[in-house]
Amino acid sequence: MGRFDGKIGFVTGGGSGIGMACARAVVAGGGRVMIAGRRTDVLEEAARTLGPQVACVPCDVTSDESVDAAVAATVARFGALHLAVNAAGMGSIGTVLNARTADFAQTLDTNLTGVFRSLHAESRAMKAAGGGSIVNISSIAAALTHRWMSAYCASKAAVNMLTRCAADDLGEHGIRVNAVMPGLVDTDLALPLTANDAARADYLRCMPIARVGTADDVAAIVAFLLSDEAAWITGQCVGVDGGHTLRRGPELMEVFRPFLPED
Repeated sequence: MGRFDGKIGFVTGGGSGIGMACARAVVAGGGRVMIAGRRTDVLEEAARTLGPQVACVPCDVTSDESVDAAVAATVARFGALHLAVNAAGMGSIGTVLNARTADFAQTLDTNLTGVFRSLHAESRAMKAAGGGSIVNISSIAAALTHRWMSAYCASKAAVNMLTRCAADDLGEHGIRVNAVMPGLVDTDLALPLTANDAARADYLRCMPIARVGTADDVAAIVAFLLSDEAAWITGQCVGVDGGHTLRRGPELMEVFRPFLPED
């Protein structure tokens, strides 16, 4: 008997990377999953790859209506919602001196308010189902400064606090909320870092277990937190980073310098 038999999951950013790996883990445990994201072609290909227990729905986490419709489509398709992974997000660069307010706001709207929108819709569906478990994908940037990534760091630090607040709010409804904080993981989003020799080397210097992570490394702890094995765990923000958060944030200025104005 699988750990997710009879369970229905919803994964934002589920068409690739960490989100897709989390969807795969739920399916491997016997669950069914709706993957959501903005790129329909990517979602459809991921759903074909993951198999018949997976469906897909367009979803833009910067839109209340889009998130509400995607969660409603999940319940309509599968009958309920018990599990959710909020993996949709974006990277950004910019210093306090040269970042534009609009860019800062866009990062927060996607990475923070997008998680809030998802939590809001997911928790309402889970309350109707009698409870559930949600995992937010945060980052080591929530705990360690990353120079010239101010908006991203702020957004992920806020996701951690939102996770704790949501856990406190929703526990009485049988809904658990946790977060994971990945380090450098080999995904399309992180390609500018993993493909850069200097950036990759500095990340590895910061890790006691010195290797680039995989999406499956992250999905393994996400699956545990979603499962009943973690039934007494809520409000936790767990590092999945080779020990990176024991040390310091990476030095990425030389990677980013060509993309920023000089003043």
